[in-house]
Amino acid sequence: MVNFLATASAYLIGSLSFAVIVSKAMGMADPRSYGSGNPGATNVLRSGRKLAAVLTLLGDALKGWLAVWLALHFQPALGLDNITIALVAVAVLAGHMWPVFFRFKGGKGVATAVGVLFALSWPVALICVAVWLVMAFGFKVSSLAALVATLVSPVAAYFLMPYTSWVWAVAVIAVLVLYRHKSNIRNLLSGQESKIGDKAP
Repeated sequence: MVNFLATASAYLIGSLSFAVIVSKAMGMADPRSYGSGNPGATNVLRSGRKLAAVLTLLGDALKGWLAVWLALHFQPALGLDNITIALVAVAVLAGHMWPVFFRFKGGKGVATAVGVLFALSWPVALICVAVWLVMAFGFKVSSLAALVATLVSPVAAYFLMPYTSWVWAVAVIAVLVLYRHKSNIRNLLSGQESKIGDKAP
């Protein structure tokens, strides 16, 4: 029961969509109503409000980190096993992607996934962030940077994470992030993907 509650709690934490929360707090339009319709930092940036985009990015990353950190912090006291930690990592991302508080319409999970990685293994997270930065500055396309960093994450986890269950969790997270980027992949292949900083009409 404790393992189930930990996983369910992580899903609920993930369901806090900071793109929607920040936009509403700042008197902005719902990010699901413009641009790509994705409630994430990149789409919020298309509104032209950089502070809102930064707050969204930090909030989404923080909730991913917090859910896993809490599980790890209370692991000895609650008797949580490492498989539960892996489930918590996946659950908080699932909450972000399909949030119960926002009609199951969530973001694509990149920032939240990075937060999860920092809680599980900061070296893996830093490698993925470095890959994202290189790709983003080189090509100015956020989705391409995210896709490449996502593909790198399971490989880095395989070499640097201490538990097999955690490596599998990162692999599942990578698959989910790639799945949520399927429209971006189509746009990239057709040359129609927007670049970082492009404003929504």
